[in-house]
Amino acid sequence: MSDFAVTEFFAEWTALDRRTFLSRLSEREKQAFLYRWNFWARPEQRPPAGDWSIWLIMAGRGFGKTRAGAEWVRHIAERDGSARFALVGANYAETRTVMVEGDSGLLSIAPPSQRPVWEPSLKRLTWDNGAQAHLYSAAEPEGLRGPQHSHGWCDEIAKWMNNAGQAEAVWDNLKMGLRLGFRPQLVATTTPRPVPLVRSLVSGDGVAITTGRTQDNDLHLPHAFLTAMTADYGGTRQGRQELDGELIEELEGALWTRAMIDGCRIRRDEQDVGFTRIAIGVDPPASKTGDACGIIVAGLGADGKAYVLGDCSVERASPETWARRVADAADRFEADRIIAEANQGGAMVKSVLHAAQISLPVKLVHASRGKVARAEPVAALYENGRVHHAGAFPQLEDEMCGLLVGGGYEGPGRSPDRADALVWALTELMLGKRREPRVR
Repeated sequence: MSDFAVTEFFAEWTALDRRTFLSRLSEREKQAFLYRWNFWARPEQRPPAGDWSIWLIMAGRGFGKTRAGAEWVRHIAERDGSARFALVGANYAETRTVMVEGDSGLLSIAPPSQRPVWEPSLKRLTWDNGAQAHLYSAAEPEGLRGPQHSHGWCDEIAKWMNNAGQAEAVWDNLKMGLRLGFRPQLVATTTPRPVPLVRSLVSGDGVAITTGRTQDNDLHLPHAFLTAMTADYGGTRQGRQELDGELIEELEGALWTRAMIDGCRIRRDEQDVGFTRIAIGVDPPASKTGDACGIIVAGLGADGKAYVLGDCSVERASPETWARRVADAADRFEADRIIAEANQGGAMVKSVLHAAQISLPVKLVHASRGKVARAEPVAALYENGRVHHAGAFPQLEDEMCGLLVGGGYEGPGRSPDRADALVWALTELMLGKRREPRVR
């Protein structure tokens, strides 16, 4: 029976069964059981199948990336006395304190009787069978020019210094030195950031990629920590990157940037400003199997600022389905007007909304300009701090950051339906003509 099958079998036992099993083991057997990584590891922490040259583990903080990298090194070193490893961290101090001496480092994960000899002055680890690992700093590219290795483990590559191309120089020198053994391999563990080295690996050939979230390791992380992280960062750019392990690209020339949106974000419990108007922008799909129906709720606060309150968009929905979603949003947020683009169906849009028993005024707007041209004045409102996001709206924000100055869209999906609905709602609230009584 494989270790994985045993793990599943063990997981089905009761707590009493597990205690009984452990009580029958000798001290030596308990030690062996404790350090049996293939038993304790989650499937995504095990090396991928197939013929790969590089294994990129790109996941959120606390996922267990360092442990996976260290266990990969340990597994090879204990079985191959000819193995020669390069251990590369952002700097020498981190290589030592995290990869070697840390809680998930090479010294901690091995049984006491099988731990390698650590020689800090030589920056070297040596196993009983002769396998060795040498420590390097990513801040010193020339340190890897010359030494030969059979394997390499690089940690937190997204934070390697690269103001003068050091990160890529280190990576290149390391790869050129992987000329020992039958099948040289590299493992890179990192929290994702859209830096050149990470982007090149994600799009490269021969790279096996493992992704994951902080939440995946919930059995080994404090519940209070997970709750706090979700409450503070859930759905935000930082949370999606640092917790969910997403590689979030910044497009050059985008109307909105992640930093701009994050700077306009407030907590949901901070939006109690009193609203003078609440509008729902609707960007209907051309067909049931077409794009999503963008449905965005926004309010005009008593302070004169606009607040994005909800993304109720729905994908691949019939007219009756998305109209019902609009009706539900109108009831939930107590909206006073619906703004719908008429180009995709004209009077049909209005009749569908009325058929859903929506008694609110429905204003049909015609798109005489392109999506980007319509979005530019709304983006200016964000730059001036006149719009806030009450919470996080990941899918909407991805579309916003895909709209490019001068035209063009490079975000998710074929069309920025959510972003377009946002533009209609905010245009109505902030950029529409206001009539005031005059004395003649």
